Amino acid sequence: MFELSTEPQFETEETQKQLELRNSFNISKITPAIKLEIEMDHNYQQEKFVEYVNTDTAESSIYSTSSVRMNNLFVRSISNHWSAGLRWELGSSTRENHNFRTEFLPSIEYDLYPYSEATHRQLRFLYGAGYQYNNYLDTTVYNKMEEHLSLQSLGIAYQIQKKWGSINISVTGSNYFHDFSKNRIELFSSVNIRILKGLSLRLFGRVAHINDQLNLAKGEVSEAERLLQLRELETKYRIDGGIEISYTFGSIYNNVVNPRFGNGGNFR
Repeated sequence: MFELSTEPQFETEETQKQLELRNSFNISKITPAIKLEIEMDHNYQQEKFVEYVNTDTAESSIYSTSSVRMNNLFVRSISNHWSAGLRWELGSSTRENHNFRTEFLPSIEYDLYPYSEATHRQLRFLYGAGYQYNNYLDTTVYNKMEEHLSLQSLGIAYQIQKKWGSINISVTGSNYFHDFSKNRIELFSSVNIRILKGLSLRLFGRVAHINDQLNLAKGEVSEAERLLQLRELETKYRIDGGIEISYTFGSIYNNVVNPRFGNGGNFR
């Protein structure tokens, strides 16, 4: 399956102009034996503010952020309980202070229940260990312009599906080998409720304890960077959630179910 999308947006006022571009390209091939997913996302946002000193003179300030990300996932089925795969990410982000970043993470997964029962229940354990390279735009708070890092990640995901809907819970933890205090733990949960045939309501939430922001740029944060979110700020936690209503229709035979490594390697 191939999917290509673009989403340009703009807004103009007398003293403010905003432009945002979102582009994505996805490739996937999913069978009971393999799962191949390639996703590329590009985002660009520009804000322009105009301040009139007098009727004849105007001063303008322009702020922009951009990011490019490519996520690759390849999974091979080993047995009805085991699978092995590779997650490879690369990209750049002005907000996250990444001139270039790549992460190479070979992983293995075990499902306590047979994968053949995935449409009813799952309890999956996913472990990966690999390599990360960061090249920064500005010197970090740790006085680095580039880093070669080794890291590991362990996740547990539970899902149960009933006639009324499903419940999903996952816990993921990761850390860098050179300093185990640089770690992150994330809890994600969602409840999907079937309202009518094809119509469903989804409630989801996530909470994360964050202590691995090696990429933070050194120096004071300006008011514009803070208000416009031009720069990633230090934080010890992050909480988000929401509600989603969806309607699904079409042939029940047009997709192959393969739950291994979750959705795009995100393990949920």
